[in-house]
Amino acid sequence: MRILMAIAALGLTLYLPIATAADAPPTIPYEKYRLANGLEVILSQDRSLPIVAVNLWYHVGAANEEPGRTGFAHLFEHMMFAGSKHAPRGLADKLLEGAGVTDSNASTSFDRTNYFDTVPSNQLELALWSHADRMGYLLDALDQAALTNQQDVVRNERRQTTENRPYGIVDEAIYHALFPPGHPYRPDVIGSHVDIQAARIADVRDFFKRYYRPNNATLVIVGDFETATAKRLVQKQFGSFRRGADVPAPNVVTPALTSERRFTVTDQIELERVDLSWLTPPMFKPGDAELTIAAGILAGGKASRLYQKLVYDLQVAQDVSATQDSFALTSIFGVQALARAGHTGAELQPLIDAEIVRLANEGPTAAEVERARNQIERAIYQGLQKAGGRADQLNLYNQYLGDPGFLPKDIERYNRVTAAEVQRAVRELLPMNARIVTLAIRGDKVLDPDPPAPTAPAASGTESINADEAWRSKPPKPGPARAPVLPEPQSYKLANGLTVLHFQRPAMPIVTAQLVVNAGLASGNAAQAGVPDFALSLLDDGTTTRNSRQLAEQFEQLGAAYDATTRRDTSVLSVDGLSRNFSEAMALLADVAQHPTFPAEEVERERQSRLSDVASATEQPGLLANVALARALFGATNPLGVSSIGTEKSIRQTTQAELRNWWQGQFRPESAALVVVGAIEPATLRALVEREWGAWKPAGDARVAAGIVPITTTTARAIIIDKPNAPQTEVRVGRIGVARSTPDYPELQVLNYALGGGFTSRINLNLREDKGYTYGAGSRFDFGRSTGTFAVSTAVRSDVSAPAIAEIEGELKRAGSAPFAPSELAKARGALTASLPGSFETNGATSSSFAQLFAYGLPLDYFRRLPAQFLAVNAATAEPLARRYFDPAKMVLIAVGDRATLEAQLKKLGLDPIEVWPIKGTLF
Repeated sequence: MRILMAIAALGLTLYLPIATAADAPPTIPYEKYRLANGLEVILSQDRSLPIVAVNLWYHVGAANEEPGRTGFAHLFEHMMFAGSKHAPRGLADKLLEGAGVTDSNASTSFDRTNYFDTVPSNQLELALWSHADRMGYLLDALDQAALTNQQDVVRNERRQTTENRPYGIVDEAIYHALFPPGHPYRPDVIGSHVDIQAARIADVRDFFKRYYRPNNATLVIVGDFETATAKRLVQKQFGSFRRGADVPAPNVVTPALTSERRFTVTDQIELERVDLSWLTPPMFKPGDAELTIAAGILAGGKASRLYQKLVYDLQVAQDVSATQDSFALTSIFGVQALARAGHTGAELQPLIDAEIVRLANEGPTAAEVERARNQIERAIYQGLQKAGGRADQLNLYNQYLGDPGFLPKDIERYNRVTAAEVQRAVRELLPMNARIVTLAIRGDKVLDPDPPAPTAPAASGTESINADEAWRSKPPKPGPARAPVLPEPQSYKLANGLTVLHFQRPAMPIVTAQLVVNAGLASGNAAQAGVPDFALSLLDDGTTTRNSRQLAEQFEQLGAAYDATTRRDTSVLSVDGLSRNFSEAMALLADVAQHPTFPAEEVERERQSRLSDVASATEQPGLLANVALARALFGATNPLGVSSIGTEKSIRQTTQAELRNWWQGQFRPESAALVVVGAIEPATLRALVEREWGAWKPAGDARVAAGIVPITTTTARAIIIDKPNAPQTEVRVGRIGVARSTPDYPELQVLNYALGGGFTSRINLNLREDKGYTYGAGSRFDFGRSTGTFAVSTAVRSDVSAPAIAEIEGELKRAGSAPFAPSELAKARGALTASLPGSFETNGATSSSFAQLFAYGLPLDYFRRLPAQFLAVNAATAEPLARRYFDPAKMVLIAVGDRATLEAQLKKLGLDPIEVWPIKGTLF
């Protein structure tokens, strides 16, 4: 069923992607059919924006790997981007980026590998062509050089996401404990260095011929297309491919856990952690929904049982979570608790056990079940806002159930769950004598062997599966463009000065509201570092009418998610909620913003939590690099030069009065905007806003504008943050940038995209694709109200830190001294222009974009005019800016890694003077 509706703000007739009837679960309209070669195709039309998502699932994942080849499915995912017969390496990426692709990537799980792109609707055939050429002609171009490069990239990914991340090796150890040797779920999906390096060309070819055939794949297309045209293009691009042998489902027996087994893992961490893990029923099987609800009741939010007990009441945990991770062979129910500084994981375990036993013996209340259901329902709707999200959900339902239209049944399966069924599931499926208990404690980080890559074997020939078709050598031309009319909010002011920005989007039964206050990190005082963020975090910890527990329970009971974020120039309170309960959620948001009381006991709870956050931050290399760069650029006396959380000293010294004073001085209606996007009509919203916000008056005297604090950029050329024996070096190369109001904004964005803003940008192609030094590298301008920054960011293998930094500096010099090629600028212009509609797919992204209009004084039609500004950028206007902003001699280098090897390397690069900053006392 398809509903038609006119949306004046878009100037388009919208085919709503979600069809609903009163009091009935929603549905996603779709059509499913199969090509003669076995390729499944699912089409779902949505005309709301001129974009289309192409989502291809191959029904193969880590569960299909052979012993000794762990990580192979994921490595093969990378190989699919290494070039094919008619799309040599990098061509498809460049064409797609220039066309304005968004959400372009791939991922591997235990059960499947997916590839996805969202493109302007007139570029549908380009996306299909790129996916089809990989499916049909990868082997025709596969060579040893591509395999060697991607082995380097994947091993860098392992170092970054597993080995150089706190608790990364702990997460991997849990899977090793849950599953016996030989079970496909035992290894980390990314695999081990030894197995990744052991892959050979023959292995890649065999894997492709076995699993990457049309009859083992499902193609989903969601978005703005004509059905007949889409079917014709799918047949053209995929119809001639040969069918492969049928792929049997993995024949795997998962041994049950028959006792409690305990493991201790040492890691370079400040805070201990305990994980409790059970093997539970597979996805969509009986017990799966019940345990998902149980996870929400136990640790699904601030109102959950374990959060209230461990984090709030006893204050022995920093955070706690519970999940039912569902897969095809089995699922994993996990409870994870991070101990607060001064406490241990072992101390938390009996407290967690007591709550699980109580839930099994007494069962949950009906209110707890409803609260969990509402949160699950909201999360489902949020995931369906994007065309790509709907495509992925259709593919998921199809793979696991054979029913792409399972959405209403999925929601209904949670609605049917009773309190008694949750109790029974916990009692029967989460026994204390059949689980894994993993304790993470501070100690040496013991890593798997990381052997150097051997000399690559000699290249061997290629092979073919499908007959060549000469027309594939020419990338498809775009179809007729459907000019996007980007959203423009309605705007009005209340009598008290509060600005309201509203955009109605009825497609999903959810609403997002953001209160944007012109007071962010820049409104603080470096001598009292962290006060804005500290104060903001306390707003929902008590008002004149509700305490912290009541606020948490009421938000979650409504199916609403509350969040508070401190940004450079603004503070943002947001609530995402079900539209049927949005009036009540808005009342809670208004109460939090207008009537906080900063209770003394809550201040002390938050103080201890923030001190533990500081302890944890000292072991996060990426965070350390970002904080060090800010301090180096702005100086220790500038509020932009300190961490948003503050330092150990400032957190201890901050008083209740200082927190209250900051809120009183900054939270004022004339300095704020309420941005609302979603399924609420203008008249309804206006009445609601007047009721909840119309009486808002400042709580204190007129706000005193913060004085201008000088920027004192370091004179050091390079700064080292010592992390002994780190497997990677986090690198930042940056400088002071410009304000958001700069007339050069379009030119700088185009230049940055070409330099480091896209996957096929110069920096990423150099460091990742050519050299294999990193998992990814990029650059960006961060624009602020008064000033901003420019920075190149990456994490590189420790032993190539110096050559990687030299390459970054070389790319910066080249960008400033030699003009960008016309093709580079054209690709960047096209990417930035054509991708803009994708920035308005979700309520959250749309409201954040509108928040910029208020924060930086931009006109309401700003985004409608922005494409023309990007398209007007040319070499004559861009080149002087490249020379001005990309000079590495005017930048400072931050390197978070092993000083013992870094210092001498940096000196050889001529990066004097070099300073070494301690973490404690300088950054935190």
